Amino acid sequence: MAQLPGPLPEPSPDPLSEPGHDPLSEPGHEPLSEPGQGAGNDAGNDAGTDAGADYGADAGIDLTSLLSQIGQVQQNLQDAQASAAAQVVEGSSGGGMVKVGMTGGLDFRSVTINPAVINPADPDLLSDLVLAAVRDAVEKANELQRQALGSFDPSAGLGGLGGLLGGPEPPG
Repeated sequence: MAQLPGPLPEPSPDPLSEPGHDPLSEPGHEPLSEPGQGAGNDAGNDAGTDAGADYGADAGIDLTSLLSQIGQVQQNLQDAQASAAAQVVEGSSGGGMVKVGMTGGLDFRSVTINPAVINPADPDLLSDLVLAAVRDAVEKANELQRQALGSFDPSAGLGGLGGLLGGPEPPG
């Protein structure tokens, strides 16, 4: 076992820990707030009256109504998505020689290939045309979804709380 090289030095007195010393009374120190005011939980503060902490009935927010509005917005969003998913779009390539039908929900319904484009000597051409038609159909299905949701504003009807949900603040 290792031994320490002699006795430990005596700690120096800390002037801040002397009896009767009040660090808040030092020059240059200003209190954060008057008693009974501010952001603390002082006995003089009534619940709900702290600065910036206006909760409850006086806050002007009807939570039941807000939850009802959020439920309605969610239902509208689901209806718009379902409507777009049910519609069928058609992508094409090669001047209409290859066509791909799919729903707005990206469910493939059909592939139509004009026999004139089938060339056994050049199978890559057919592959490229099918791929281009699929991409065209997916682009159209995505546009259909954008259009269905384009008028959807998640902050509409939320009593100005859109900024809390990451959306733009409503005009004031």
